[in-house]
Amino acid sequence: MGREATCACNWNGVVARVKALLEPPELILRGDIRRRFPLSELRQVRAESGTLRFKCGSDVVVLTLDAAMAEKWAKAILTPPPSLAKKLGITPESTVWVIGMVDDAVLETALGEARTAARESADVIMARVNTAAELARAFKSTAKETSGGVPIWIIYRKGPGHPISESNVRSIGLASGIVDVKVASVSSVLTGLKFVRRKNPKLK
Repeated sequence: MGREATCACNWNGVVARVKALLEPPELILRGDIRRRFPLSELRQVRAESGTLRFKCGSDVVVLTLDAAMAEKWAKAILTPPPSLAKKLGITPESTVWVIGMVDDAVLETALGEARTAARESADVIMARVNTAAELARAFKSTAKETSGGVPIWIIYRKGPGHPISESNVRSIGLASGIVDVKVASVSSVLTGLKFVRRKNPKLK
């Protein structure tokens, strides 16, 4: 989950009011100063007297936050992000049932950390879908496994202009009796929603 704050920003000596958003993998400034800073490129990050200070290339940036927030933001920036495999709950001991074609190198690398599996032995399901029809088939074909407690990740293209959106995925999942519990950015072009079967299907 991203963090945000409305604060004063000193950027190379120019002071302005901004909305700062810490949304890995970026720190975003909106308002009178508009910039995007990749977290991987930030240097000399530190919290000091209620400010968050860092350098990015030749830019020197100071955000005036309260002391506690500055400490939390500095820690979040300096802490290495979890791997995609970890975000998806994949370990070397995991058995994964893959549905659809894995057409993304980042996702392929994450799946490479697990053992692939036949449906009977999977402890997590990854469904790479492009259309509402593929999505509905994935939910239908995995109903037995999700009823037994196996989670399913629906992996699809992010952003507008694609056949399915987050609202489509969520609504079709809810209609199938399962509920989304987690979202994860998979790559620059893919995102994912994790679903589990409701304990009481009658609950809305």
